[in-house]
Amino acid sequence: MKVIGLYKAQLKRIGPKSELTGIYKYPTNTATVDKLGIVGDIQVDKRYHGGPERALHQYSLSSYEKIIKAYPLLYRKAKVGSMGENISVGTMNETNVCIGDTYEIGKVVVQVSGPRMPCFKISEKFSTPGLDKFIAKHGIHGWYYRILTEGSFAVDDQVTLVSRPNPTLTIAEFLKLAQGKTTPKDVLQNASKAEGLDPEWQETLQRKASKS
Repeated sequence: MKVIGLYKAQLKRIGPKSELTGIYKYPTNTATVDKLGIVGDIQVDKRYHGGPERALHQYSLSSYEKIIKAYPLLYRKAKVGSMGENISVGTMNETNVCIGDTYEIGKVVVQVSGPRMPCFKISEKFSTPGLDKFIAKHGIHGWYYRILTEGSFAVDDQVTLVSRPNPTLTIAEFLKLAQGKTTPKDVLQNASKAEGLDPEWQETLQRKASKS
């Protein structure tokens, strides 16, 4: 596995209320990474993006393919880097990346903390009403990393899986149980204890389990 793209934000405004957003990103060949992600990157709404638990966002090539298949007119817009991600790696996707996975990328070590939840800004950016809902329905969210070791990485750097504590809890499976209406209480409770899971997701699953 190799890095095929790195991106950091270009602050812009979006939507009818002209809100600031960091979803528009531009490519860079190298990047320095600290606990909050790529130095110089911008996350405007820290409730959903950014912070130590959501320092880096990755989106998969296969997800772009699904979007273009459903929305052919987006074939020029829906390209690598356009979904607000920081990093792209050709073969990684929601079905083969697990909660808690630890990867070494260049001199940086990262850990998968949870899925990225799509918001209205995706639909606004692509001028496609309901695109965010399509992404949610088909589980092509992308995912976040926390930074375990700061450093630098670059395009073409190798991506090496270091550890996988939750081999059955892929991003796709996690989304199914987290969003499912009939997920058993014990499944939710077990998932909430998954090594590496974002504490906010832990609380979300525990609240859902208490209502089951």
